[in-house]
Amino acid sequence: MKKWNYKVVEFDTKSSFMGGKVDRQMIENQLNELGKKGWEVISSFTTTQGNGYTRKIIYTCKKEEM
Repeated sequence: MKKWNYKVVEFDTKSSFMGGKVDRQMIENQLNELGKKGWEVISSFTTTQGNGYTRKIIYTCKKEEM
């Protein structure tokens, strides 16, 4: 039976008048580093600060327990 470890990774957006801005390269780099360590993204969602603007992006990752 497989056992899993889970990790929650949270990214803040840079707020601006028109909503949050995302640093895609930074997120990609961090997710790639986690992938090299065996973590796999299994879900993602955003939180809002009002009027539908994104405040945070949250990823849930899993890795098989050794």
